[in-house]
Amino acid sequence: MLFSPQIPLPLMPRRDSRLEDFIEGPNAAVIEALRRMLDEPGSHVFLHGEEGSGKTYLLNALCLEIRERQGRAFYLALKRLPQDAVAALKGLEDLDLVCVDDLHVIAGDRDWEEALFHCFNRIRKARGRLLISSRKQLSSLDIGLPDLSSRLAWGLRLPLKPLADEDKLAVIARHSNALGFNLSDDVRNYLLKHHERSMSSLLRAVDQLHQVALTNKRRITIPLAREVLQAMDQERK
Repeated sequence: MLFSPQIPLPLMPRRDSRLEDFIEGPNAAVIEALRRMLDEPGSHVFLHGEEGSGKTYLLNALCLEIRERQGRAFYLALKRLPQDAVAALKGLEDLDLVCVDDLHVIAGDRDWEEALFHCFNRIRKARGRLLISSRKQLSSLDIGLPDLSSRLAWGLRLPLKPLADEDKLAVIARHSNALGFNLSDDVRNYLLKHHERSMSSLLRAVDQLHQVALTNKRRITIPLAREVLQAMDQERK
């Protein structure tokens, strides 16, 4: 059985999300704009990109940076919240940075849109920073509250572009190193060639490969990678 129910203990903790560790690829200008945001109270940024492009990583990286500067930051993952959790957007105006992830999840929901609209206004009045992410660009979101759309359009709108293959390989290498093991060039190239090409899917494959190797005490080789990808394909069916 490839996927053992036994969950191995991690050999080392994952590294915190840091801006300097982000593989920029074609997104150097976006990263520079986010760095400037840290020094600009009252700034607002709308960040959009496909799943796995690094939005969540960057939101958490900016929160960490603010905290290391002795500031206060809050990260909110909308896709993980229940429908009735709109109160989570209250009382955030006293923070130095608020990061709201996955706006597309609540687009079209009147209660969430109104809550975010008022949250935006309170944060702006208090000169706080607001960073919002979405898989869709602002013009493609089905936002029913015109006032919210206009507020979101006030700040910078930054697109995260897809990474080239060489950059994806670098991300895979960095992710495996953070898990505490080195992934050979051959295995990384095999994953890129034979698996879904989105970064989120590739990193899930690395996580699974790591777990299977630890659980079954096997070396990470192309044959093992092939088994893991086949098992993952079967689970999706």
